[in-house]
Amino acid sequence: MWAAVIGCLTAVAGCAPTIAVEPAAHADDAACGLVLARTPQTMDGHPQRQTTAQATTAWGDAGAAIALRCGVEQPGPSADCVSITYGDVTVDWIAQETTTGWRFTTYGRTPAVEVAVPSSLGLTQPGLTDLTDALASTIVTAHCT
Repeated sequence: MWAAVIGCLTAVAGCAPTIAVEPAAHADDAACGLVLARTPQTMDGHPQRQTTAQATTAWGDAGAAIALRCGVEQPGPSADCVSITYGDVTVDWIAQETTTGWRFTTYGRTPAVEVAVPSSLGLTQPGLTDLTDALASTIVTAHCT
């Protein structure tokens, strides 16, 4: 019986879409492995999916997925910097509206992490607090001013 259950679960998992995500410039940063190991299995109710690149993950479907890339270039200071506190941890993000949705990039953390949210999901700020545990392994170098 257990073999049948495992077979069914494997078949279902095999049908889940793989999300195409471009790797970041510094995706080979060892700390990205720690970040990815701590990412949540769901974000804003969307299940985590496999991706096509190192140091990336995504939540949702191929047509509309929240995509995370670790090891992106460090952003400079910006008026678009917002601080989000969850528990006793504060993470600073640069929030930018793009032609396809929103991009949130950690500010003052090494390695830098980017979260892209397509406009089709209707989110202007995804569950960034869900990433607090994952980002705890990054090094804080600056804060929003």
